[in-house]
Amino acid sequence: MNSEKPSRLAYYSAYAALYLIWGSTYLAIGFTVETIPPFFSGSMRFFLAGGLLLAWCLLREKERPTRAGFAAAFKVAAVMLLGGYGAVVWAQQTVPSSVAALIISIEPLWFVIFDWLFFKSRKPTLAESVGLVLGFGGTVFLVLDQSGYSLSLSGEHTVGMLIVLVATVNWSMGALYSRKAPVAKSSLLSTAMQMTAGGVLLLILSAAAGEPARLSLETISLKSVAALAYLVVFGSLIGFTAFVWLLKVDRASRVVTHTFVNPLVALFLGWSLGGETVSVPMLVSAGIIIFSVVLITRSHPDGQ
Repeated sequence: MNSEKPSRLAYYSAYAALYLIWGSTYLAIGFTVETIPPFFSGSMRFFLAGGLLLAWCLLREKERPTRAGFAAAFKVAAVMLLGGYGAVVWAQQTVPSSVAALIISIEPLWFVIFDWLFFKSRKPTLAESVGLVLGFGGTVFLVLDQSGYSLSLSGEHTVGMLIVLVATVNWSMGALYSRKAPVAKSSLLSTAMQMTAGGVLLLILSAAAGEPARLSLETISLKSVAALAYLVVFGSLIGFTAFVWLLKVDRASRVVTHTFVNPLVALFLGWSLGGETVSVPMLVSAGIIIFSVVLITRSHPDGQ
């Protein structure tokens, strides 16, 4: 974690982006993949966002990308964006979204455990541990309520579920490694290079899966294009940049609380924009999740 203390405005703005924007990307991704293949849409999302941010960095910053920096960026992207994001997108072709959300909610536990065991971070406090367990429990309760307490699994989901589980490990390890990866000194340039590398890798995966051959411009809807544009600008340029920066200036246990909050934002959007109903169990789970986030974020083990 960076010892330099960020401004309060930047700090809280980054968390607001992470909580609110990434909570809305559930809906945007769904709109995008309606008419654009998943790997191809993911490659465009990160390649366009990375390219735009890279161009901005080249115009505004003195630091320049290096061959060694791009090599490190491709390592991070291979684990985090290809092995994490790409794997989840692929698995959700067979795994119900409720099951995927349930498995992904274990991600904060990986972050804290891996940060402690492999990246020599401090041992999690009691408040953090309780908060993580409560957050996971609240998310489980929320997902079960949304699925009618029946996940309706069959044998064909087994491989997909394992892929999602592996993806949570990949995303966690890649994100933690990215904090110290020798990509670039500038956080913005580092993020731009990682997203560009991720876009290239996802495009290769898309080509290997035969997606470009099935892509037809006539069948792509305006809604999917608008959703993809939203993901490029808000989901990646703002959201992913905030995520990478927060990992460098704050504790991983705090940063990954977005995994608990994002489903709540998605449900609120579904209620306010999509006419979906809000149940009592949903409100209970929301209270549990919010309390867990308060426990984690209010923990000050190092006087922070």
